[in-house]
Amino acid sequence: MRLVGINIPDNKHIEISLTYVFGIGRFLAAKILKEAKIDLMKRTKDLTPEEINRIREVIEKKYKIEGELRQNIKQNLERLKEIQCYRGVRHLKRLPVRGQRTKTNSRTVRGNVRKTVGSGKRKAELR
Repeated sequence: MRLVGINIPDNKHIEISLTYVFGIGRFLAAKILKEAKIDLMKRTKDLTPEEINRIREVIEKKYKIEGELRQNIKQNLERLKEIQCYRGVRHLKRLPVRGQRTKTNSRTVRGNVRKTVGSGKRKAELR
């Protein structure tokens, strides 16, 4: 099944299937299904075209998802960088933004930089 441009798996519960759309998690999926008056435990393949349209309408009316959401996030980051606030500067330098330590444990943000070599002592050569 296709919903808002995304292929959604057929054999899973609709609540789980909706999470394949960027911007929809479990909580929001349950909220959408409640508004559309659809059972959470119903499988995606068992939905009628009418139910699919109700889900689509609820999503399009109230929520930003996929491209629109990604664009909005990107604009927010650009704004932070432009005004040179702390978070924007951290994004520019590709460092952790949310207060994590950087002496160790920031390898994922910095791109797995390994600067430490060893103790500095050389092992005795074999004779």
